[in-house]
Amino acid sequence: MSYFFSTPVDIDIVLEDGDDRSMVDVKLDKNRREKAPLYLDGESVKGAVTVRPKDGKRLEHTGIKVQFVGTIGALPAAALVQELEHGTRRLTRSTSATEMFFDRGNHYEFTALNQELAAPGELQHPQTFPFNFKNVEKQYESYNGINVKLRYFIRVTVSRRMADVIREKDIWVYSYRIPPETNSSIKMD
Repeated sequence: MSYFFSTPVDIDIVLEDGDDRSMVDVKLDKNRREKAPLYLDGESVKGAVTVRPKDGKRLEHTGIKVQFVGTIGALPAAALVQELEHGTRRLTRSTSATEMFFDRGNHYEFTALNQELAAPGELQHPQTFPFNFKNVEKQYESYNGINVKLRYFIRVTVSRRMADVIREKDIWVYSYRIPPETNSSIKMD
């Protein structure tokens, strides 16, 4: 039965300088952690995508694209229900359940850059496509909190007539900005 639900293609996303880059340990949930490469604001994000048809079969597609995406969104309601069940979150008079469940799971994409990797066609053998998002503005720092998650990631989509195959690879962003100078010469009477 798992044959019907498996994807007909493997997608690997490899970022350039991945071994030399600092890694950030990101907590996904209570027991799971993941390492993400660290990028700075204005830094280029480049690498390669390898698309490999499974079992040597040919794969017809309607295009392959890569995206650099930045999203912010409230965590899903399931995480909140789990917190309520475990007693780590308490409802107060000022917080109703409808307010907390409102807008959960909705994501807003504040950055989305696209590159076409391949026109519609067919793949019979593994193929590698380079990508480069030059000097990408990453205006916010990555954040993974209790209620909100701000993330940046690379998304590869192999479009097909049936169902698209999508893979994502997270990156972590720090933004070192110089605070604006204060004008101390202004005096109020």
